Amino acid sequence: MIYNYQTPRYLIVIDQIKAKINDGELEPGERLPSETDFSKELHVSRNTLREALRILEEENIIIRKHGVGTFINKKPVFSGGIEELFSITDMIERQDKTPGTDLLFTGNVEPHSEDIKELLLNENEQVFLIKRVRTANDSPLVYCIDKIPANLLAKGYKLTGESMLASLQEEAGITISYAKAEIKTVGYHEGISETLECEPGTPLLVLKQIHYDLSDRPVLYSLNFFRSDQISFSVFRKRVF
Repeated sequence: MIYNYQTPRYLIVIDQIKAKINDGELEPGERLPSETDFSKELHVSRNTLREALRILEEENIIIRKHGVGTFINKKPVFSGGIEELFSITDMIERQDKTPGTDLLFTGNVEPHSEDIKELLLNENEQVFLIKRVRTANDSPLVYCIDKIPANLLAKGYKLTGESMLASLQEEAGITISYAKAEIKTVGYHEGISETLECEPGTPLLVLKQIHYDLSDRPVLYSLNFFRSDQISFSVFRKRVF
C-alpha cells in the first residue's frame, strides 16, 4: 500500500494486521496480544489500535470474546449463495467432506402458532417434526428443525437418506419447487450451541425457509442453525434499470 502524510494512522494499522494474517504470522483462531503489548509492537497509541480493531471487528476479521480476549476470526470452511436452493448434503460434499446425520427426534406433534401461519394449517392439524444434527466428517455443523403438515405424509413415514428434499420427493411424492428464506444471527444458544460444540461467544446463523411444491403449496418449514465459524452465505445482487 502507498500512504501519504494525510493517511490516518489507524488505516495503516489495519493493513499491517491484515498483512500479518495473510503472511501466516497471525493464524485463524489465534489470540491477539494485549492492547498495551500490541500497540507497542505496532508503534502506535492504544487509541489508534482500538480504532483499527473496531473496524476489523465490523469486517468480521477479528472477534472479541468478553472477559477472554480478541481473536483472529476463523475462516468459514463452507460457503454458498443464499439465492440457491441447496441441500446441506450437497454443500458438505462440495468441500470433499462426508455428510452425516444424528437423528434427535421424529414424530407428529401439535403445531406452534408460527407453524400454523407459515404452513397454512387447518384447525386440529398436526405437523411431522424432525430434529437432527448434520455433520461433516463426523463434526457437528448444522442443527436442523423441519416441520411438514402431517396429512401430506403416509402413516409411518420415515426420513430416508441424508437429504430432506430428496426424501420428500422419493418417499412422499412431494417435489420442492422454490423456497422463501430469511437469515439472521443469534447469540450463543445454551442447548443448540452446546450440541454443535460451539465455543462460547460464537454466534449462530439461522436460516428460516418456507418450501413450496409445484402447486405453490407450503409443504416444509425449516429452521437451520449454522455454526458461523464454519459457514458463510453470499447473495448475488443485480442492478435493475
